[in-house]
Amino acid sequence: MTTSINVDNEGFLKNLSDWSPDVANQIANNEGITLSDDHWEVITILREFYLTYEISPAMRIFVKSVKEQLGERKGNSIHLLNLFPGSPAKIASKIAGLPKPTNCL
Repeated sequence: MTTSINVDNEGFLKNLSDWSPDVANQIANNEGITLSDDHWEVITILREFYLTYEISPAMRIFVKSVKEQLGERKGNSIHLLNLFPGSPAKIASKIAGLPKPTNCL
């Protein structure tokens, strides 16, 4: 089931409260990503980060946060790039229903 979600011209939610796991799956689908448990671990970390700091982390902080919570094997740029191709911090934040990180193109 796909529902209509209100997004900006880059695909980020206009209203962050519209986010749900179903919406995340729909956004991921639009990005050509099928969410796995590894994706959900990262999405959960991002959402917790946002609740704590009220910002979406840029790449360096994103990698560091994942490394602190999931260890060296998953907390590195290559693993995150495999999960979220292109711009991991930007794509993961979009799927997590968060604003675009400030320094992402």
